Amino acid sequence: MNTGSLPFPPLRRGRAHEVCGPGAVFFALAQAARIGGPLLWVAESWQTERINPAGIAALIDPGRLLLAEPRDQTEALAVTEEALRSGTVPLVVTELTKPLGLTPGRRLQLAARDGNAIALSIIAEGAGSNAAETRWHCAPVFDAVFDAAGSTLQRWSLIKNKSGTLEGWHVRWDAQTHRLDLVSPAGERPGPEAAPG
Repeated sequence: MNTGSLPFPPLRRGRAHEVCGPGAVFFALAQAARIGGPLLWVAESWQTERINPAGIAALIDPGRLLLAEPRDQTEALAVTEEALRSGTVPLVVTELTKPLGLTPGRRLQLAARDGNAIALSIIAEGAGSNAAETRWHCAPVFDAVFDAAGSTLQRWSLIKNKSGTLEGWHVRWDAQTHRLDLVSPAGERPGPEAAPG
């Protein structure tokens, strides 16, 4: 994924990060596209919604995806820690169904550091841990002028950042070039020309 011209920071290796909002899964997959290598996706087995490997092919090769379906959040966190510590998987995405306390959040941070990997937890809004390095909120932006491009415009907001400022960006996935593009907010884009009248 080409991110050289994007002004937002990449997720730092050796750290635990969080994402919430309706665009959280897309955010996680875009990170996997940027990072490369295998992706471990951890989701509790009782959850009815599952990530579909065939459905993510526009973002990443489904062959890179490893799925883990532990029984509950305690097991999910144990699987995540073990994978992070091993250092064999550069990105571990964990769907959390309950708020994450400081101690489990700190354990993820230490495991990510030990394995020089990235922990990314998909959380409900307001359910994050104080231990997270960054927290992102991601949501689609419906814009009739630009939705014709074939990919939904997203607003990625950095809402917690232990080592920098808070900010937001409009992005769109370009499936042809296989990269994330920065898009100006609607008020800053030229609109369609008015018909002579």
